[in-house]
Amino acid sequence: MTASLTPSHRSSDSVAQDHRALERAGLRPLVPVRPPLHLVEPEGQLQVHTATYRGSFSSVLSQAMRTAGLGSRVLIAQFLKGGVRQGPEGCVRLCGGLTWLRPDVPACLSQADQPGGAAAVDAVWQSCRRHLRDGDVDQLVLDEVGLAVGLGYVEEPELLDALDQRPPSMDVVITGPSIPDSIVAMADQVTQLRRGF
Repeated sequence: MTASLTPSHRSSDSVAQDHRALERAGLRPLVPVRPPLHLVEPEGQLQVHTATYRGSFSSVLSQAMRTAGLGSRVLIAQFLKGGVRQGPEGCVRLCGGLTWLRPDVPACLSQADQPGGAAAVDAVWQSCRRHLRDGDVDQLVLDEVGLAVGLGYVEEPELLDALDQRPPSMDVVITGPSIPDSIVAMADQVTQLRRGF
């Protein structure tokens, strides 16, 4: 067995002589054909970040801010966090490509029958459904949508259908406790946070 540190065992003079001989014979030397490059389509993921307690949002928030800072279009929708009287018309834009949406309610929602809660959460959900359908964001964060399903503000079959119909390049990150098993089953990645004690 012989080893060589050169990329080819033939000298460049030898290759040049072969090319000249082919030209004299009226032939063209073969040009190595490189296979064409095939660009890979971006493929989005459905990620679930859950915990038995409320607190899985901070790592997802930093990821969303980093993604927006790199030029992607990101929407964070918090379904039960109120107190800022936002709603779809009053969403906040940060970092160029980051949009933050909360329901237009005077306080955080923790019960199914809070005044104005159903309409405010439905407005957030309808905005998210439109983005899932149109694919006009690169990453969509649905914070506490599992609790919104549990409280009856969002219908689980509607959520499943919207997630199933999303564009293949869109990343969706679902955070919070009480994520329905049907959503966990369709997720590409599930991260479960546990307390260290």
